[in-house]
Amino acid sequence: MFLPNLKSLKDALKCIEDNQKVLGTEKIFLKDAHKRVLAEKIVSSHDFPPFDKSTRDGFAINSKDTLDISESNPKSFKIIDFIGAGFFSGKTLSNYEAIEISTEAPIPSGADAIIMKEDVSVNGDEVKLFSKVSSDDFIYKKGKDIKKREIILQKNTLIDFQEIGLIASAGYNEVEVYKKPKIKLFVTGSELVQPSKTLEKAKIMNSNQFTISSLIKNSGAIVEVEHIKDDFDSLVDSINQATKEFDAIITTGGTAISKKDLIFDVVNSIGKVLFRGVDIRPGKLFVCGIVNDTMVFNFSGSPVAAMTQYDIFARKYIFKMQGVDFYLNFVERELLFDFSSKLGVVDFSRFIADDDYVIKMVKHSSDATSSLIDANYMFIDKNIEKCKKGDLVKVLFFNSMTW
Repeated sequence: MFLPNLKSLKDALKCIEDNQKVLGTEKIFLKDAHKRVLAEKIVSSHDFPPFDKSTRDGFAINSKDTLDISESNPKSFKIIDFIGAGFFSGKTLSNYEAIEISTEAPIPSGADAIIMKEDVSVNGDEVKLFSKVSSDDFIYKKGKDIKKREIILQKNTLIDFQEIGLIASAGYNEVEVYKKPKIKLFVTGSELVQPSKTLEKAKIMNSNQFTISSLIKNSGAIVEVEHIKDDFDSLVDSINQATKEFDAIITTGGTAISKKDLIFDVVNSIGKVLFRGVDIRPGKLFVCGIVNDTMVFNFSGSPVAAMTQYDIFARKYIFKMQGVDFYLNFVERELLFDFSSKLGVVDFSRFIADDDYVIKMVKHSSDATSSLIDANYMFIDKNIEKCKKGDLVKVLFFNSMTW
């Protein structure tokens, strides 16, 4: 099959970027904010910790009272109070007095150090010290971690485990975040059937539905899947309706030049085709367009090609809808074998690589779903025809693209 005027990868990405849509925002409870993207900067409402606190179970004392204490010259201090975590003492230490204190409890007035329980002996209301202490021993100072009115997280930050705890520490119970994109996934192909232990003649298991919908969820979006038949009018009605309810549309199948592959014609008739065909492999047969101001990505029906197209084109678009920049994070690895590419196309072949080497190539077919297991992309520029053993090549690990 001949497809003229292939768009360069660079131009295709630029075309999508020029038509990027960023969603609005919403306020949600912090408990629901994991893996959402901040649409506001986070400014601490107080110091953290909000007071000088003890980092050990022990006794709060004044270090000046310990200057002449040693193993041979111990001294006893009178215990005048106890402070548990979450409580405070209204008492002020005088000379040679101590207050028993728990970890995380606030330091009482007159104290400037903590001595641990295991370093003293207690007898009734007296505690005996056998060594001197220094000012600030085992004390975590007020505001040491976060200062009041300090900006601790910037807008467009992805909220993960660490960030959500930091936001809570800053005093937020609700946060402003970008809305989650709603993506409609249309799976086309009369030959496709749902997974089953039995398979009818001439039918193919619908694996793309599960692969692509999982990739969409992995990009922080909500996905709704629909299997539609290869019928022009049905596709027109379905895509038109989806543009009213969803933020972007992805279809699989219908990219080839054949009587039954209709997506290009549908998009061309009710919207605008931005480009058709890109100089990559696998995934050359890729249609991108806009219908009713809604981006439409049309992936190949071949599983490996569809996944490659998603990772290169759609993933960045969906990330950016939520305010997050996404870049393909290539790393260099040494090639352990000779490899031939094809001039004029950017190669995203699947290979097995480790921390140092590209070890071996896996099945080289856009339909070879098994090639995705344990494999990663190796990037070969379109001006390179041969790579030799020992060459440094660019590798893109699948796990570097996760949300």
